Amino acid sequence: MEPEKPPEPSQDSASLLKRLAGPSSTKAGLAHDQTAINRTIAEASKGSKFYENEKRKDKELSERIAKILKQRDEALQGIDIRPIERNIDHLLEELESQRDLSQIVVHVDMDAFYCSVELLDDPSLQRKPFAVGGGVISTASYEARKFGVRSGMATFVAKKLCPDLILLKSNFERYSEMSDKVMDIFERYDPTMLAAGCDEGYLNITKYCEEHMVDADTCVQQIRDTVFRETSLTVSAGIAPNKMLAKICSDKNKPNGQYPLPFDCTSIKAFMHDLSIRKVPGVGRVNERLLEALGIKTCGDIFKHRATLQLMDKQFGLIFLLRTYLGVASNVVQPIQREERKSIGAERTFHALCNKIQILRKLEEVAGELEDDMVRGGWTGKTVTLKYKLDTFQVFTRAKSFDRWVSSKKEDLFAIGKELLLPELPLTLRLIGLRVTKLKDLHAPEPAGGIKRFFESEKLSPNKRPRLASNSEDCDDVEDDAGEDHESMPGFYEEEENAEGRGLDAPDDEEPTRISHDLNPPHHERRTRPPVSAPGPSRTRPSDSPFSATTSKPISARQGDRTRHQECPICGKMLETDNKGLNAHIDFCLSRNVIMEAQTETQSIVKKTKDLVLSWPSAAKGKRKRKC
Repeated sequence: MEPEKPPEPSQDSASLLKRLAGPSSTKAGLAHDQTAINRTIAEASKGSKFYENEKRKDKELSERIAKILKQRDEALQGIDIRPIERNIDHLLEELESQRDLSQIVVHVDMDAFYCSVELLDDPSLQRKPFAVGGGVISTASYEARKFGVRSGMATFVAKKLCPDLILLKSNFERYSEMSDKVMDIFERYDPTMLAAGCDEGYLNITKYCEEHMVDADTCVQQIRDTVFRETSLTVSAGIAPNKMLAKICSDKNKPNGQYPLPFDCTSIKAFMHDLSIRKVPGVGRVNERLLEALGIKTCGDIFKHRATLQLMDKQFGLIFLLRTYLGVASNVVQPIQREERKSIGAERTFHALCNKIQILRKLEEVAGELEDDMVRGGWTGKTVTLKYKLDTFQVFTRAKSFDRWVSSKKEDLFAIGKELLLPELPLTLRLIGLRVTKLKDLHAPEPAGGIKRFFESEKLSPNKRPRLASNSEDCDDVEDDAGEDHESMPGFYEEEENAEGRGLDAPDDEEPTRISHDLNPPHHERRTRPPVSAPGPSRTRPSDSPFSATTSKPISARQGDRTRHQECPICGKMLETDNKGLNAHIDFCLSRNVIMEAQTETQSIVKKTKDLVLSWPSAAKGKRKRKC
């Protein structure tokens, strides 16, 4: 008699159930134990293409985790981790020395914003479960959240959880109007606030508190009272020394509350120690599972596994996690600058379509929306990317770069998108979008040309957003940042972008979603969509993305780019570029020796000056560091 085969693992594994629950499962107002709710979501989703896609992604991630654990075991085999831990302990001391407790940062977050605005216009909705959205829930009221309804959820699943759910269509003009009113109030307390979406932002109230001789708690209460008095909307807030901590704190007393974190190192470390790693801005659902596989469930666990994280820095981002463990992050609050914008785009979700004419009609509509944004904002660019999602929920991108600035006319954008799309047909699609990158600001003065550009220092912003690319072939669409900001785990922004529009189905008249791959555009340029924010960006690599489905097809329409192999007559290097690129490279080669000589001379002067200063007796006394 043959032995029984071991039972196959259930498709409703704990990880799959959690994945099906969606990225908003940590929202305020949801039940603490969501086991039964997650089961209902899984049962309602079964049999759909969405369910099969999520199951595939869950399996891929499980396989990735198995590989990472194998790499960890191989890396740790036969080595003494104590020297590694000592080195990291020194690094922790260095990071601790960077802690700045001098600034009062506030994260303000409107409570269930869309639903709260709807309540203003229809008070009869009070104490009733309702949500805003079409095929996908945009925002759920707190009464609906008690049943497990949350943003990003398919409407029919929400109805399964809450049969009495009232569904309202989105009214973006009204939300935008109220958003502007709220942001105007915030700017009274910090004129250079950082808007993180239509309903949240960061304020530095240090100066205001000093000038008005009020403490932080009183000031934030005033802000919240003013918002309610002038708009009848409620806002929650977190008060802390930096943006990461402030955002975490703003979720502690939701809705309509505030949470001040004590401004001392001991309190901050204690606050972070038992905090779930998923509560940290910059840690997505995928990275949560990766960390849990290592045994890291709370921020305090980071210290215990610090040697492993050092050995696997590429996968996990050691510096970001060490800063998280300490509660150290950026406290720079300033609005996004126009020159920091990296892309501009629009996309639309709809019922699955396979008819070529209907698909092209949707593409034309998206091109029209993109034209409006480009003309209104004063933007052009050199690369156009087509994004589409199949009815199986797999996402693909195709891109084409030009040696000229792309026209912002609807017909031209549509023609480029059509050129990229037609070779891929026939397909069944449920989302289509266009994005323009390598932007030029038409409102900005022309930069100095010629050899001068090599002597000008690059201006870097603390809020610089990484360029996102959905597949490896789009690497010409990715610019290397000059430095790491260490404000998120690797792959976080790709995960957030892939999570957009994850719902099971959407109606044909679903409102268009204009996408802008800036972290925090100025609030008067924002689109009223549910924001997913983090305190700041970090450079990410396309290879870090767990969503490998985006890399399975080659780009079809790039062969027409006018580039060829050319040899530089100065350095002899072979370049794949056009004549304009070759001329720019020659300019650089001709100026390189001059630059190197100038740098050598400058370094020599700096060294002599430093030696002279260090030899001066009183110079040994450095600035006193802030003690905790």
